[in-house]
Amino acid sequence: MKKSILAILCLLCGLVLSAQGRYNGEYKIESGIPYHSNAGEYAAERCVLDFYYPADLKDFPTVVWFHGGGLEGGSKEIPQGLKDSGIGIVGVNYRLLPKADVKEIIDDAAAAVAWSFKEVAARGGDPKKIFVAGHSAGGYLIDMIVLDKHWLEKYGIDADQIAGAFPYSAQKMTHYNVRKGMGIGPLQVIADEYAPIFHARKLPMPMVVLSGDREMELYGRYEEQAYFWRMMKLVGNDHVFLYEFDGYDHGAMPFPAHNVVKRYIKAICEGKLPER
Repeated sequence: MKKSILAILCLLCGLVLSAQGRYNGEYKIESGIPYHSNAGEYAAERCVLDFYYPADLKDFPTVVWFHGGGLEGGSKEIPQGLKDSGIGIVGVNYRLLPKADVKEIIDDAAAAVAWSFKEVAARGGDPKKIFVAGHSAGGYLIDMIVLDKHWLEKYGIDADQIAGAFPYSAQKMTHYNVRKGMGIGPLQVIADEYAPIFHARKLPMPMVVLSGDREMELYGRYEEQAYFWRMMKLVGNDHVFLYEFDGYDHGAMPFPAHNVVKRYIKAICEGKLPER
């Protein structure tokens, strides 16, 4: 009961703060922007993004958003729950298994984030306020590029420049569909170089780990995230937070999570963190 009450209070707090932070001005959207060059025909097809942003705001924060789909499906999206909040949103398409391998997919994520650092200022955004977020497989991708710095270094970006990371119900071990390609089932866990937890390190930016209800999540995903959160704490992170949303399964948990994310973005941009 206590856990449920805390989740409800957290959601209500997020709703109030979201309403207070609503921006009612006009928004623009640029669609189908290529972000990856010289990566082959399949990349030319898949590696495009959309950028939704407030038309009249200056120095707005931007969230680079990666869709879910198990690394095998899905397409770019601008989450409704993040819209109309004075935030720019970059919705990213990336290559998929099995036509691409996991290295290429993570590289796509890095290339899209690098595009955002280099391009948002021309549209009024602040490159010092670049946040990364994604659901499920998308959360796995942002974990990889935040924790393993070499992916972004290829594009001249220091991962430590990211202002905050918000993995939604993300795999922390080697992704189960990468394991499937090795002939390993979803309940046989490994953590190799393609596991976010393998790269646990002290971060300069906040990270908010967001999970659905532990009894409703996919393949023990809450416990996997809780273990990751504990390891991140043990390597010295004071600003890594874990949320569980009671009553929300793997697919539905972004609904309450968006409100928490907007609250953290607002606080980070103001130079402070909300109390957990």
